[in-house]
Amino acid sequence: MDIDYVRSRFAKHFDGATGSVYASPGRINLIGEHTDYNGGFVFPGAVDKGIVAEIRPNGTDRVWCYSIDLKDWVDFGLNEEDAPRTSWAKYIFGVCCEMIKRGVDVKGFDTCFAGDVPLGAGMSSSAALESTYAFALNDLFGEGKIDKFELAKVGQATEHNYVGVNCGIMDQFASLFGKKGSLIRLDCRSLEYKYYPFDPKGYRLVLIDSVVKHELASSAYNKRRQSCENAVAVIQKKHPQVEFLRDVTMDMLKESKADISEEDYMRSEYVIEEIQRVLDVCDALEAGDYETVGQKMYETHQGMSKLYEVSCEELDFLNDLAFDCGVTGSRVMGGGFGGCTINLVKDELYETFIANAKEKYKAKFGRSPKVYDVIISDGARKLA
Repeated sequence: MDIDYVRSRFAKHFDGATGSVYASPGRINLIGEHTDYNGGFVFPGAVDKGIVAEIRPNGTDRVWCYSIDLKDWVDFGLNEEDAPRTSWAKYIFGVCCEMIKRGVDVKGFDTCFAGDVPLGAGMSSSAALESTYAFALNDLFGEGKIDKFELAKVGQATEHNYVGVNCGIMDQFASLFGKKGSLIRLDCRSLEYKYYPFDPKGYRLVLIDSVVKHELASSAYNKRRQSCENAVAVIQKKHPQVEFLRDVTMDMLKESKADISEEDYMRSEYVIEEIQRVLDVCDALEAGDYETVGQKMYETHQGMSKLYEVSCEELDFLNDLAFDCGVTGSRVMGGGFGGCTINLVKDELYETFIANAKEKYKAKFGRSPKVYDVIISDGARKLA
């Protein structure tokens, strides 16, 4: 994202003034899908695409926002009843309110922002926006007193309370804690985290966007979450220490098979295996073994497609195509039913793979996929 471009727009819209500039990235998740609400591990990293915002306190009790990409103005006050109706502005308003709840004396400010996180591609543009403003308001009005974990919770609470999305904390966490050349294993139960090196020399990380989103997503998500809870409730009868599927072994699951529906059993099997795959990938990265990383990615896709049943024809096609092209690892990234595959590709196969993906996907589905190269980068920061 071009900082000079954002600065020029700010100067134009706010009478030549200058402010402070902040940025936060979007994220990928290498492995660990549908593990978060089961008390398991996720394995995200920040990417080299994100949101950049310039902000200047204006001495009033109102916020004036300009979205450069949408060419849209919104202004609002800082009381709960001042909530804007415009959807993008709700994120900034929500962050302001959540920071005020935490004792930060947020005052009025002028701001404009722009981003290069692709919308709808599963890279969490909304978390990048929330993290940018949470980090900035903490710096400008809070003397940096709120730690990064609490800033991640600010973004999550914004989604819950002002946007109406009951999300986990992974996206905001990755946007704030990202580190260049590292992925982060986050324990979703304890919120402990550890950085792992991710510097795949000779490989590239690329997302292939199916440019489809099937309507099933939200109802199917709730149904799968219920399946996991159903299985835990059965297993708890024999193993009262079990709180999440994270605590369940395959032996425990098999022991209770007669009392668990076939569908709930399949969902649980996927989650238990996926939690282990995250740990296996961490070990592989520490050994510099990217072939094992890739193998585990394919296993995740198979599990999401056949056991968790959250893939779709388009994503399965892209995954099969990656395998046929000799791609080291490929899987659906995110909740499923559309969006992207994430692919670990050897440099020498990259051009052929991308050309094949574009040509064969368009021939099959009548639309061209989008391609996003990503590099693992730093999290939220002040730029100027």
